Amino acid sequence: MSANFKFQISNPVVVALDVDTAAQALALVEQLRGAVGMFKVGKQLFTAAGPDIVRQITAQGERVFLDLKFHDIPNTVAKAGIEAARLGVSIFNVHAAGGSQMLRTVAHEVAAVSEKDGLVRPQILGVTVLTSMTVEAFAELGINRSLAEQVIHLAQLCDAAGIDGVVASPHEITPIRQAVTNPNFIVLTPGVRPAGAALNDQARVMTPAEAIKAGASYLVIGRPIIAANDPRAAAEKILQEIELADSGNV
Repeated sequence: MSANFKFQISNPVVVALDVDTAAQALALVEQLRGAVGMFKVGKQLFTAAGPDIVRQITAQGERVFLDLKFHDIPNTVAKAGIEAARLGVSIFNVHAAGGSQMLRTVAHEVAAVSEKDGLVRPQILGVTVLTSMTVEAFAELGINRSLAEQVIHLAQLCDAAGIDGVVASPHEITPIRQAVTNPNFIVLTPGVRPAGAALNDQARVMTPAEAIKAGASYLVIGRPIIAANDPRAAAEKILQEIELADSGNV
């Protein structure tokens, strides 16, 4: 792990509740209580169940990462971020490609409203390049940087704008840590798969141990946990691997 890095929470596993219904999500929350650090509510579940699913999870004392990837004009993104804060989420994200004005506005407005209303300010992360993107898919966009160069550029943009960290593939953790010297800068990594797990639609992946050694702050893990015959046992096995990696024993 990077020498200057500290986990944001004691358990860095964020379980992706990529399911169809609130009932399925809440059943997983019940099964995984105490075995994981946070639950991710993304577009699928949020569209199906609405903001009330976030309230139901946080009411049980659990943390929520609201993964809606806001990307719009600065005022619209700021207003959405304020509502995320009012929902009580621990983290929400925006597309870093929205630009520095958008990033600065959402960071400033969410902090101001959180202080005014006595809310716990959520951490805001900028999405860099989706982990499903390949070099070929990236080239289609006409961006004259490599994947890694674009991720680093957007990470630096987020840091300068007052954003707490980024969402990036595990393969970009080390370059980000080298380029952004802020020791509190968060790197949340999807594309984490235990050894032997199916890659599904992820193109740039690592195992939990590899990602932790590289300096990840949080690991988003979905199907290897939620599709397991025993989700809690799967989560506990991953956490054991993380703890071994953090202690330097793997």
